[in-house]
Amino acid sequence: MRQLFSSRLATVLTMIGVAVGLGNVWRFPYMMGSYGGSAFLLVYLAIVALFALPALTAEWALGRATRRGPIGALSAAFGSRTGKGLGALLLISLLIANSYYLVVIANVVYSAGFALFQGFSEANLSAYQAGLENGILQATVGSTIIICACVVLGFGLRRGIERVSILFVPVFGIVVLYLIVNSLLLPGAVGKLRDFLNPDFQSLTRTSIFAAMGQAFFSLSLGGTFFVAYGSFLREEEKILPSGAWTALSDVGAALLAALFIVPATLVLGLDLQAGPQLIFVTLPSLFQQIPAGHLSAPLFFLAVGMVAFLSSMAALQVILGGLVNNFGWSRGKALVVLGTMEALLMIPTAFHPEFIATLDLIFGSGMQVLGSGIALVALTFGLGRLILLRQLFTRTEGTWPSLYFLWLRWVVPVALAAVLVLYIMDNL
Repeated sequence: MRQLFSSRLATVLTMIGVAVGLGNVWRFPYMMGSYGGSAFLLVYLAIVALFALPALTAEWALGRATRRGPIGALSAAFGSRTGKGLGALLLISLLIANSYYLVVIANVVYSAGFALFQGFSEANLSAYQAGLENGILQATVGSTIIICACVVLGFGLRRGIERVSILFVPVFGIVVLYLIVNSLLLPGAVGKLRDFLNPDFQSLTRTSIFAAMGQAFFSLSLGGTFFVAYGSFLREEEKILPSGAWTALSDVGAALLAALFIVPATLVLGLDLQAGPQLIFVTLPSLFQQIPAGHLSAPLFFLAVGMVAFLSSMAALQVILGGLVNNFGWSRGKALVVLGTMEALLMIPTAFHPEFIATLDLIFGSGMQVLGSGIALVALTFGLGRLILLRQLFTRTEGTWPSLYFLWLRWVVPVALAAVLVLYIMDNL
C-alpha cells in the first residue's frame, strides 16, 4: 500500500521543502540581476500566478489520480510505450539537473563550514575561493550530501522526509527574517532598494521572459517530476487548490525574502548583483565582511540555504528512486545504492568545471522543466480527461469556475509554455 502524508501540516511543510531551495536563494537574485531587475520580478510574479500555480495543481492532481510517479502517471495517460519513454526522459533530465545542483549544495555546505570555523576576511578570501575550485573537495562534500539524503530516504516518507522537512523549513524562515532586518538597517539600504524596484520594461527581452518562466517553474520544482511523485502521496481529503496556493505563496515569499536580504546589501556596498551563478559565493563573502555581525550572519545564511537545498535535492532523488522501485522492480536498498553512485559520478564534471553550471542550468533548470510541466498538463487534461481532473481539484465538477479552470489548464497554460520555448529557441539559433 502506498504511504500517504500523515497530516495537512506535514503535507504543506514537505511541499514547501520541495519547492523552496537553491532556486529561491542561489538562482533568483542572480536571475533578477541579470535579466531586467524589478521588471523581471514583475514578469516572474505574473507567470507564477497565471501559469506556475495552475501547473502545480495539475501535477498534484495527476499524481494523486494515478497514485504513481512520473513514469506510471504518464503511462496511465498516454499508454505504456509513450508514457514510459516520456517519463524516462524527464527522470534522466532530473538526474542530470540534480547532479550540478548537488555541486552547488556542496559549495553552500563548504561555505557554511568555512564561515563558521574561519570566517570571511580579506586575508582568507583567496583560501576560500581555492576551496570552491577544489574539485576533489567539492565532489567529496557532494558525495557526503548524497549519502545523507539516501539515509533519510531509507526511512521512508513519514519517518524520513516529513521529519526532516518539518525541522528544516521553519529554521530557514527564521534565519532569513533575521538577515533581512540586518540588511535593511544598513545606511541607505531602503533607498537603494526603492530605486532598484523601479521597473525598466525596456530592459526586458524574449530571453528575459523565458528566464522568468524558467525561474518560476524551477523555483517551484515543476517539470512533471517532483510534484507528480509527491502528489501521489496526498490524502484524498487534501484540498489541492488551497494547499497549492500556500505552497506557491511560500515559495515566492522565500524568493522575495532572500532578495530583500541580498539585493539592498549588495547595492549599498557597491558589489556586483549580476555575478551569475557565483553570486552567493563571490559577492556575498565580501558582503559579510562589511555588514554588522557578519561573522554570525554568514554561517547562519549558508546553513539555512544548505538545509532547504538539501530538501529539494532529496526530493529529486526520491522521484528517481520511485521510478526505479516501481517500474523496474528493484528493492529500495538496491535502488538507493545505484542512484547514489550514479549521482556521485555525474557530479564529477561540474565539480571540476563549475563554469558549465550556467549553461546546464538554462537547459535543464529552465528548458526541460517547462517542457516536463507541459507534458504533465497534456497528460492530465487530454490523457486522463476533464472529469478526473475536476474530481481531484473541486468538490463539484459542474459550474463556470471548474469549466474555466479546466480550459485554462488544457489550452492556455500549455500553449504559453510552448510559445516561450519556441521564442527562446529562435532567439538562440
